[in-house]
Amino acid sequence: MRSRDHVTTAAAMICAALMLAAPAVAADTPAFGQPISPPDLAPWDISIGPDGAGLPPGRGNPAQGQAVFAAKCQACHGEKGVGKPNDALVGGFGTIASDGAAVKTVGSYWPYATTLFDYIRRAMPFNETKSLTADEAYAVSAYILNLNGVIGADDMLDAQSLPKVKMPNRDGFIPFPR
Repeated sequence: MRSRDHVTTAAAMICAALMLAAPAVAADTPAFGQPISPPDLAPWDISIGPDGAGLPPGRGNPAQGQAVFAAKCQACHGEKGVGKPNDALVGGFGTIASDGAAVKTVGSYWPYATTLFDYIRRAMPFNETKSLTADEAYAVSAYILNLNGVIGADDMLDAQSLPKVKMPNRDGFIPFPR
């Protein structure tokens, strides 16, 4: 029993010594790094919400998007976005509410067109993320939305028109205000 008391006492003394030896740190700061400047943050602060806030200037239509898709997207998403080796972007219509297996694609599942633009601009192409220009991201978005029958072949997408696109499954979600 005594040896256990000695171990406990020794551990308490070591902890106390470490606390005294450690430099005092203000409780409200972690005391490492430095604040990021707005210019350093700007390339990473690119989130786009459902209302389109933060969409960059630029524009694109399905025909322009078809050329960009063929060059930078088709190898992963298949011709006309039907999938293989990666996810299908087109199809799945009518499967979300059915008893069978739901096929979740941009056209059948995604609630907002702005989410498509945001994801393309931020994460595609997989091997060169954030490499597309705003015009290319608008064009690829337009092409995928056109393949899904959401917009017409002659429609032009930009910061004003993209948030107005009504996705087929928009009302299939329950809002969760945070």
